[in-house]
Amino acid sequence: MTSSSHLNRRTLLKRSALAGALTLPGVAALTSCASGGGGNGGDSTGSGEVSDRNPFGVAEDGGVEVVIFDGGFGDEYARDTAKLYEENYGSVTLDSTQEISQLMQPRLVGGNPPDMINNSGANQMPHPALIRDNQIADLTELFDAPSWDDPDVPVRDTLLPGTIEVGQYGGDASYHLNYVYTVHGTWYSKRFLNDTLEEEFPETWDEMIRVCEKARRDHDVYGWTYAGQHARYLAFSMLPMAVKVGGKEVMEAIDRLEPDAWKADAVVATFEAFEELAARGLVLPGTPGIDHIDSQTEWAQGRALFIPNGSWVENESKEVIPDDFDLAVGAPTGLDSSDALPYGVIYAAAGEPFLVPQNAKNRAAGMEYLRMMLSNDMARNFTDKVASLTCVAGSADDLDLPPGLASAQQAIQGAGDNIIVPRFRDWYAELFIDHMGVAMGQMMAGELTAAQATDRIQQAADRIAQDDTVEKYL
Repeated sequence: MTSSSHLNRRTLLKRSALAGALTLPGVAALTSCASGGGGNGGDSTGSGEVSDRNPFGVAEDGGVEVVIFDGGFGDEYARDTAKLYEENYGSVTLDSTQEISQLMQPRLVGGNPPDMINNSGANQMPHPALIRDNQIADLTELFDAPSWDDPDVPVRDTLLPGTIEVGQYGGDASYHLNYVYTVHGTWYSKRFLNDTLEEEFPETWDEMIRVCEKARRDHDVYGWTYAGQHARYLAFSMLPMAVKVGGKEVMEAIDRLEPDAWKADAVVATFEAFEELAARGLVLPGTPGIDHIDSQTEWAQGRALFIPNGSWVENESKEVIPDDFDLAVGAPTGLDSSDALPYGVIYAAAGEPFLVPQNAKNRAAGMEYLRMMLSNDMARNFTDKVASLTCVAGSADDLDLPPGLASAQQAIQGAGDNIIVPRFRDWYAELFIDHMGVAMGQMMAGELTAAQATDRIQQAADRIAQDDTVEKYL
């Protein structure tokens, strides 16, 4: 719980309207194709000889169809895995798109899905619904299979802690492989903050306000921007901040859909802190109307100091981040010395889910493709090309990491046991995207107060908790 002084911050707020919305073009969906072939139409359990080298019995000429989300990581890493697959088996059909749900859901329902799907992005299909409808396979056999690099070591023993658990929904079955180990937080330019502003990353909210006002006053740089059209990105800074203020039980209550979890003092105080950024005019004008790409561009070009994001931002924005930017991530700023946890709480988790459809024509090939992705060489290749860590333990230990990723590693080390993984994001995706994210965006745009925003989220959480048709994962 927060002290009463935290709650009194609301009395300091004087609402001020943000400047007129800045309308920038969105990002069109991209679709491309790679080498031809596709599923061989064989048995989904494989028709080849089973061995340590081929644990799923993929046929010698067994082709595979793969669909990759074309977002911040691109698809080059997947095409490299496709080359490895073709060296050992049949041909690969690889498509990349940003319209995962629009293109994949009809195929799943129609019984003709691809063999593996990278189910990610703003149009991600909700995993609970896919599980309920028996549309995706349990990956336990993948995790129990011999690893690509050492047949004496099962795949599960090569993965970072928590990787398998993220794909579990109230049981031992694990329905998706979250390949990318992502650090979420507040991203910034160390060069600007440390050298130009001559400041350190703010650890209390008073320091945050002071630093943002200094940037605005002395350099005409706003304190914050964010993906206004996908305002749930704000949670990457706000959720760990609430945990820092109130303790880990704050996140546990939210995950369990407890009554008044979103009305806890620590949560309300966090919302009020971010409300203050907008009220003081410290958010880049037009932010509520822009998407993630545009907000990252505005930030990288020096129009805003801080942005809530994930470690994929280094690769996604590599074309616009200046060479001397010195990208870094900060753990969430707290309120003051009465916070429950010390500075350094981090929201970090295995993300970027990959799944194998239950009714895939060549389910064995989909499993084998993922097993190849979990090889040390493919994991290193991914990190080297897209500046993000994978869930494969130790695969990036001796790589020369770019500044953002090196900072992310330092943040993980600094957090120690204070790493949070919000499970409601996967368990109740509607709550995360359609209710929490929307309410956060409306608050930052001046349409709701912090109290009204948390009320709306709590009401939505209560409806889900009381809805017997929604399976609960507690």
